Amino acid sequence: MMSRSKQTLLKLSVFISIFLVGSCASYYQTNTAFNQSFEHGNLNDALETLQSNANDARGKREFLFYVNNGLVLSMLGRYAESNDYFEKAFIFGEDYRKNYLNEVASYLTNPNVTSYKGEDHEHLMLLYYKALNFLKLGKTQEALIECRRLNIRLQQLSDRYADESKFQRDAFIHTLMGIIYETDKDYNNAFIAYRNAVEIYEEDYQPLFQISIPDQLKSDLLRTAWLSGFKDEFELFKEKFGMADYIYQSTEGGELVLFWHNGLSPVKAEWGINFVVDRRDNFVYFSNQELGISFPFSLDGYDEKDKNGLTRLEFFRIALPRYLERPTYYSGATVSWQGNTTELQLLEDVNKIAFKSLQQRMTLELSKALIRVAIKKATEYQVKQEDKTLGSVLGMINAITEKADTRNWQTLPHSIYYARIPLAVGQNKVSLQLTNGNGDSHKNEFTYEARKGQILFHTFSSLESGYPSYGY
Repeated sequence: MMSRSKQTLLKLSVFISIFLVGSCASYYQTNTAFNQSFEHGNLNDALETLQSNANDARGKREFLFYVNNGLVLSMLGRYAESNDYFEKAFIFGEDYRKNYLNEVASYLTNPNVTSYKGEDHEHLMLLYYKALNFLKLGKTQEALIECRRLNIRLQQLSDRYADESKFQRDAFIHTLMGIIYETDKDYNNAFIAYRNAVEIYEEDYQPLFQISIPDQLKSDLLRTAWLSGFKDEFELFKEKFGMADYIYQSTEGGELVLFWHNGLSPVKAEWGINFVVDRRDNFVYFSNQELGISFPFSLDGYDEKDKNGLTRLEFFRIALPRYLERPTYYSGATVSWQGNTTELQLLEDVNKIAFKSLQQRMTLELSKALIRVAIKKATEYQVKQEDKTLGSVLGMINAITEKADTRNWQTLPHSIYYARIPLAVGQNKVSLQLTNGNGDSHKNEFTYEARKGQILFHTFSSLESGYPSYGY
């Protein structure tokens, strides 16, 4: 006969298993209602769904609750409300402190028990949206504050990653800073920001992401060099860019800076790696021949029971996060005005940066997952020595709780393009034409009222994208 304690534990394990299986859905899958509304452009429905889950503002998804609200409100033109949420997300990032109790619990279950702190590029992007909201509201000084915050974030990123092969400098953000400074007519700092952006495109973005310097940025740099009185730098960069015929000409009216947010950023999914275990000397080696990786795990400090538990492992699986790209539907865009046409140029590939950011820390993710599974298996072995039934129950729970963290900011664009065009004083008609890979196009018409010397900002978002299989 099975003892009452065993019966109780088995019932409890069944309950836990049912609960955990229900929680095995990815972050994307647990937000199906919101995602469907957002991806189909039903922004009011998406916002209502978001705000009906207000408990997320006090839970493990606090950061994502704030940035998703901020982004949707920005797309709805509710810029001040949007910035309230982005400011909360910024403060969350500034005040983030590890909950060490949850960190310990993550090694006994999975990383989803910890608060999601946000990826490095996500913290930059929230300040981009916040600064852009202020620019659309005509609040240049407030946008400059976000500019300074961006500069601090970039310095922190640079200090954290000294390896040149890692994403540590953001050319897009430096370009944005230049635009903000130029809006304030601070041409000196605008020139410096544009120059930094050019350097990063050349030294980082071209080798890491195959993104070249946008032609518009070259013109921005030459214009601000001239306006700053930097004649030597003006001539130097004219020669460098092969733009010998460039002559600065002031606009008689205003200007439009048009940002195109194309597609949607990748979603995080889960993938598993199988490892075999081998003990040599005082180390346990976790190896996967297919991937050509092997991680040593020192047995120093472990008692004999723990060592036996670890060395009796032969084969196990760990769960890791991975990104799935959502391919863009549109491949390019042009903007036309007053008989002129120019192509919007790629500023930032958010998709590639997300993949790179995860790749940079994959060694850390692997080591944490291996430690997590090793602790689980060692505990399971010890329990089995005392009671096989209880050990089997624990093994089942351990297997079910092995899960990757699939949370990320999934409403960001896949990529960001821009163009800068002159506007006449008064009313201006501008058309934006989007083209897909088949050559089919879709035209959007806009009207802008411009004053002399005014810089207007407009964002157009294309939410259409290709979809990977979400059956993970």
